[in-house]
Amino acid sequence: MLGTYSYVDLSLFQLVSGLEYMFPKRMATLAKNVPGLKALQQRVAQRPRVAAYLASERRVAFNTDGIFRHYPELDAA
Repeated sequence: MLGTYSYVDLSLFQLVSGLEYMFPKRMATLAKNVPGLKALQQRVAQRPRVAAYLASERRVAFNTDGIFRHYPELDAA
């Protein structure tokens, strides 16, 4: 339904954001190939409650302990 968001949208937001943290060079290269996915990521991040959470202290940032950690040795452009 246009104008509404689902768990799939939130999941894709988290996945794309995590992949950008894991592989920043590669994801920057691939971004032009998935404009709709990048647009969805931006729209979800701009949702008022999501934006408030992202700016809050409650948010657990990506780090070296989670599944979404930076792998510089695998990050080919």
